[in-house]
Amino acid sequence: MLEIQAFLLLNSDLFQVSIILEEKFMMPVKIARNVYCICVQDWDRKLFDALIPLPNGTSYNSYIVKGLEKTVLIDTAEPAKEKIFMAYLEETKSIDYVVCNHAEQDHSGLLPKVLEKYPKIKIVTNVKCKELLKEHLHIAEDKFKVIKDGEILDIGGKTLQFVFTPWAHWPETMCTYLKEDQILFSCDLFGSHLATGDVFSNDKKIYEPLKRYYAEIMMPFRNNLKENLKKLDDLAISMIAPGHGPVHKHVDFILDAYEEWTLKGPKNRVLIAYVSMHGSTEILVERLADSLRLKDIPVEISNVADSDIGKIAEELVDCATVIIGTPTVLAAPHPKVAAIAYLANVLRPNTKFISIIGSYGWGGKTIEVLSALLCNIKAEILSPVMVKGLPTEKDLSEIDKLAKLIVSKHKTLEK
Repeated sequence: MLEIQAFLLLNSDLFQVSIILEEKFMMPVKIARNVYCICVQDWDRKLFDALIPLPNGTSYNSYIVKGLEKTVLIDTAEPAKEKIFMAYLEETKSIDYVVCNHAEQDHSGLLPKVLEKYPKIKIVTNVKCKELLKEHLHIAEDKFKVIKDGEILDIGGKTLQFVFTPWAHWPETMCTYLKEDQILFSCDLFGSHLATGDVFSNDKKIYEPLKRYYAEIMMPFRNNLKENLKKLDDLAISMIAPGHGPVHKHVDFILDAYEEWTLKGPKNRVLIAYVSMHGSTEILVERLADSLRLKDIPVEISNVADSDIGKIAEELVDCATVIIGTPTVLAAPHPKVAAIAYLANVLRPNTKFISIIGSYGWGGKTIEVLSALLCNIKAEILSPVMVKGLPTEKDLSEIDKLAKLIVSKHKTLEK
């Protein structure tokens, strides 16, 4: 006990600084006149949805807009961060509306707590979101103000316009546009899983987290995003305030990146995702990569035995060709390769060509199993190369033929 008391005495200044910093951290940050960001940082979170690795943590952003007549809260935060989120609201005496752009709990999960603190509040959202919130959070019917696409909410000197963006990335998702300040509150759209002390994004630092987030969350809905991005063309946007990661002042940089990933075709690039148990598959992988690089085709090799699936997802955004390399395990592909194939199938990249290479000991149905797992990807299947045992020169010549075929196919890509 004496040791603890001595430690506290010697470090009392550090404790005082910690308290001051914590209090400061819980103050909303002004991003425009009477517009504030509540940036709840989650520095130590390692996985999102029990699936997506978070090498840089994440944040849950909500926003306060104060009009002359009404005050609006836009979105809430992850329920696990209730204490710090509610501390941010401590000085906000009244809130009239809370806009819910998206029903997923990392943005809506603290609505019940907000309703407890401000019992007269109304939740402003669309009819689909309302039904999801009633089911997921058991919020009563009379707590909602349902709005339509394009509807306006005037709060006195501040005008909010609601822009429906379905399937970015749930069916009910929408954005809220603040006309006077030209701010787009985009929720998951244009977000990034990035915990940071910076309120505003830096172009060089944000590109990879933004792309990774796009690959993992938005890419499966690429066709829907095309229509949603068109709707935003009609808005003068000076700032994008997403639900995850820093706020974007360099709007053109963000919109151009999304346009590139969503509207343009894949690049002259190949991803080889593989596992090798006894070295045979790795020999094929290295031979193929060398052959392609000699023809000036960039190749990313990922050993999925210990790869970050987020990095693989990033590569799927750009790569025109994806090669799956696998040994045969009990007559089927290696389980870790099968998992990557399943992931790619779910993400639905704009891949143009797919092939399978690998080895087997006595037989199996590796090609059939992987083909079934990749059924959602609308790509041309190039002739697979499966070899028995250690590759021979004849086997390697088949790999060279596959490389030549890929080179010829890539010549057809849009420039």
